[in-house]
Amino acid sequence: MNAVLEVHDLHVEFSGVEAVAGAAFELAPGDSLGIVGESGSGKSTTALALLRMLPADGRISGGAVRLDGRDLAALAEPALREVRGRRIAMIFQDPMSSLNPVLTVGRQLDEALRAHRPDARARRAARAVELLDLVGIPDAAKRLRDHPHQFSGGQRQRIMIALALAGDPDVLVADEPTTALDPTVQQQILDLLEHINRERGTALVLISHDLGVIARTCRRILVMHQGKVVEHGRTDDVLANPRHPYTERLLAAVPRLDEPSAAAAHATPADDPLLTVSGLRKTYGPRRRPVTALDGVDLVLRPGETLGLVGESGSGKSTLARALVRAHAPTAGDIRYRGEDLDRSRPARREIQMVFQDPYSSLNPRMTVARILAEPLIAHGLGDRAQRTARIAELLRQVGLDPASADRYPRAFSGGQRQRIGIARALAPRPSVLICDEPVSALDVSVQAQVLDLLTGLQRELGLAILFIAHDLAVVRQVSHRIAVMHRGRIVETGPADRVVNEPRHPYTAALLAAVPHLTPRSTV
Repeated sequence: MNAVLEVHDLHVEFSGVEAVAGAAFELAPGDSLGIVGESGSGKSTTALALLRMLPADGRISGGAVRLDGRDLAALAEPALREVRGRRIAMIFQDPMSSLNPVLTVGRQLDEALRAHRPDARARRAARAVELLDLVGIPDAAKRLRDHPHQFSGGQRQRIMIALALAGDPDVLVADEPTTALDPTVQQQILDLLEHINRERGTALVLISHDLGVIARTCRRILVMHQGKVVEHGRTDDVLANPRHPYTERLLAAVPRLDEPSAAAAHATPADDPLLTVSGLRKTYGPRRRPVTALDGVDLVLRPGETLGLVGESGSGKSTLARALVRAHAPTAGDIRYRGEDLDRSRPARREIQMVFQDPYSSLNPRMTVARILAEPLIAHGLGDRAQRTARIAELLRQVGLDPASADRYPRAFSGGQRQRIGIARALAPRPSVLICDEPVSALDVSVQAQVLDLLTGLQRELGLAILFIAHDLAVVRQVSHRIAVMHRGRIVETGPADRVVNEPRHPYTAALLAAVPHLTPRSTV
C-alpha cells in the first residue's frame, strides 16, 4: 500500500540549536506508529513539524514532510491551511488549555466544521452530533450546549478527538493524549483511537513517553533520543529485542505490574500505628445537597511503611491527603497521630509533610533553592542561620543534588531535579510521615525510576512512613508494602501489595488492574 505520509531526513532547529536531526518514517492508510522518548528527545517537536506548527523561534531546517507526495515543508501558508485539519489533524495533550472555555462545545465543533466542510448550518449541527456520538459522549445533542468545564477530563479529551475528526483527516497525530488520565479513562481513549485507526483507515501517529501505551495501540514504534531516531521497527520486535542501549534503558525503567513489591523485600514496618484514620468524612457545598468527597475512610499507617493509595480522579485521594496535613478540615471522623488527636498534636505539624505532584508549580519561581528549603526550618523554629545553612547543604546531598546549587532558582533545574528539591523541602523539618501526592506522574520513566529509588532509599535510611498516592498501579506495587483502593470516597479494598494485585477482591480493583497497559503488544494491532 502506498504511503500517505513520508518524513525524510527531517531537521528542526530553535534559534540555531538543532532539536530534531534526521527523523524519517512512512505511514500508510490505516497504519499506526508510536513515537517514544523522554522530555527533550524531539518527539513533540517532530509532531508539530508535521503540521508546520512550530513556535516562532523554530523552523524546519532540512528534509521533507510529504503528504501524498506533496512537501508540506515547502508549502505556502494559504495552501498549508487547506491541509491542516482536513488532511492531517492533531490532538493535543491538555484539553483544558486547548479548548476555549467561554465557547460551548457545539460552537467549537461548528467552527471546525465550517473551516473544513462549508455545509449548511443544519448539516453542520447534525454532523457535530454525529462526531460526539462517534467519540462516545452520551446525550450528544444536549451536550453540544455545554461548556468544556462541564465535562470530565476523559470527556474533554474525547471532544478534542471529535474536533480533530471534523475535517475527516487521512492522518491523525496524537501528542500524549492520555498522559493526565486515569487508567480506565486512558483505556477508553486508546480504544477509541484504535477504532478510528482500524475502522476508518485513518493513519495514526501516537506520541507518548509510556511504552505500555504504545505497546497496546501501535503496530510500529520509533524511539527518539536527543533529537535522533535511535530505533525503528515493529512494536513486538523492538520490545522483545531492543538493539539500542537507550531503548534497553527505557524498557528497564518501566515499572511492571507483574513484578512483586520491591518494598516488601527490603523493609519490615513496625506494628504500632503511627497515623490512624477512622470514619473520616468530607463534604462540600450546601447542607441540603452536599457533595461527598470522603465517605467514612478508615486506614492505618505504620512507621517504616509505604501505603499505596490508588483510585481514579474524584475518588477522594487528594482530599484525604489534604485532610492529613490539615489543609482541609474533615466534616466528621477522627485522625490520630501517635495516638493523639491530630488537631491537638504539636509534633504533627512538623512531623507530617507533603510532596506535591507538580514540581513546576509547587516551587516559588522567585525564590532560590536555599530560601525554599529554609522556609520550613524558619516556620518551625529549627536552628540559627548557620545551622540552617548546614542543614540545606545536607538536604541537597541527601536528595542527590550539589549543595553549590542552593543559590540557583527552580527554572535552572530539570523536572526530576525540581521534584528532588520538593522532597528535600518536605524532609527539612525531619518528619516521620511523608504524604506523596502523585509525586512522579509528571516525570519521564527513567527520571521516575530515579525519584522512586530516592524515596525508597530515604525511607530505609530515615525510617519514614509514606502515604504514596498515585493512579499508576505498577508504580504503586513497586514501592508499597500495602495498597488501599479508593472509589467514590471510600476505601473498597486494603491488603498486602502483592495480594491486592494478584488476587483482587473488589470488582473496582479488578477493573483498575485490567486497564493498566502492559509492554506485551496486543495481537489485534
